[in-house]
Amino acid sequence: MVDSGLETDILVIGCGIAGASAALAAADSGKDVLVVTKAPAETSNTYHAQGGIATLGTDDDPAIFREDIIKAGDGLNDPEAVRLLVEDGPRFVDEILVGRLGVPFSRGEDDGLNLAREAGHSRRRILHVRDTTGMSIEKAFLAAIKSHPRIRYLENWTAVDLLTVPHHSRNPIAYYREPRCLGAYALDNATCKVATVLAGRTILATGGCGAVFLNTSNPREAIGAGYAMAHRAGARIVNLEYVQFHPTVLYHREAGGFLISETVRGEGARLVSTDGRTFMDRYGGLKELAPRDEVARAIFEEMILSDSPFVLLDLASYAKIDIPDRFPCIYKTCLAVGIDIARQPIPVVPAAHYSCGGVLVDGRGRTSLAGLLAAGEVACTGLHGANRLASTSLLEGLVWGTRAGKEAAAELGDEVSRTADVHDWHYPDKAEDVDPALVNQDWLTIRSTMWNYAGIIRTRKRLERAKADLEYLRHRVEKFYKEASLDPKIIGLRHGIQVALMITHAALANPVSAGAHYRLD
Repeated sequence: MVDSGLETDILVIGCGIAGASAALAAADSGKDVLVVTKAPAETSNTYHAQGGIATLGTDDDPAIFREDIIKAGDGLNDPEAVRLLVEDGPRFVDEILVGRLGVPFSRGEDDGLNLAREAGHSRRRILHVRDTTGMSIEKAFLAAIKSHPRIRYLENWTAVDLLTVPHHSRNPIAYYREPRCLGAYALDNATCKVATVLAGRTILATGGCGAVFLNTSNPREAIGAGYAMAHRAGARIVNLEYVQFHPTVLYHREAGGFLISETVRGEGARLVSTDGRTFMDRYGGLKELAPRDEVARAIFEEMILSDSPFVLLDLASYAKIDIPDRFPCIYKTCLAVGIDIARQPIPVVPAAHYSCGGVLVDGRGRTSLAGLLAAGEVACTGLHGANRLASTSLLEGLVWGTRAGKEAAAELGDEVSRTADVHDWHYPDKAEDVDPALVNQDWLTIRSTMWNYAGIIRTRKRLERAKADLEYLRHRVEKFYKEASLDPKIIGLRHGIQVALMITHAALANPVSAGAHYRLD
């Protein structure tokens, strides 16, 4: 162990709803927890989640909720994961979000909780804080984490790789042992020095991978780092071909992938082509409230038919609500770029939004690699099948984050020794400076390739072209990574190229169209 080393009972990488709930559950169980996150909470997908979090509605039933989830997932869901979510989810919302954290969910005139409806749901069951639900949840969790005596919170730290035995062991005898995760190598972004972080258990909560696509609703930090690290460590990864594209992201060069929530359509908004036609009635009986993959493909086809880079989402002509009051964040953001959504339609395009696959976990968040757990979008619980039902992602993060935190603490028991004979980080003798122009161009290549060849509509020819182009680039990136001064940019680029290839390989291997994975051939 060197001066740059850190030790903890439980290491949590990431701090959206999954990481935060895992950290809180583990700390409440009496364990010391270290949370590392590469960027401020404002960059997480949780923080940007607008629509809400699903629970059971007043006229609802667990069986109906389960049926909605499985229908949206094209029947490829794990029934046990669906059962766990429907049973634990509403209880955790009441106990943790409402009871403990005091999240100020919107209420109706009778002071009861206001429940919205979103696409794919057959009941009104979406709790929300107007259109800033994720922001309110994230702020409440951060306040609880930062005040907890057993949690240490390190912001501006980038996870480089998971620390595993025998791979990182100095002892050749370790190769006779079963592989195990012992923590992670993490870069202090301020000093560009790598710490060897030893932990009894490690919980991945690094979020999704939307930012490997050119158009995305995700923050640029969402590059699938957890998928890449887990894959290199030998954990099982599944279902990465099922990347959900959100149908409605604001089309404006200054919008930065701003998402127009599903609840806008739930409140009556209609999709209209640029030549003035409503068109969703031609794509199925649910129209605007069809599952996201169906709506995204319909919009994509209409864009081609009308030779337009966007379609219009008309709330003003159809909604019977106070638009600025119901959607204050969307209203203000659109107004800032010259669009008054109370008077005019919103230009929208589909964009990469959510990965239904990831690091395979069981009902307690355990991965196939001993010592490693995962929760949130980085994990594949089997809940979503081939396509996620709206507003179940925050709920999944809460349920599996809480369960993973408790499981990590229980597995650790009274174990206190974290001593491991592992290699500290090796720095190159003569490190090159990282040229931002090269990094930016490589990212443009990755994102354009994924959008054009592995996006909403896929074919074998497109995917094979993506595979060839990305594999060529990966060799250059790996050489660059080994020779360059380590900083967050080059770490992220290495993660990103690997994740892009993982998605492409998964899409090539699955010739069957289902949910978010659509093969034209």
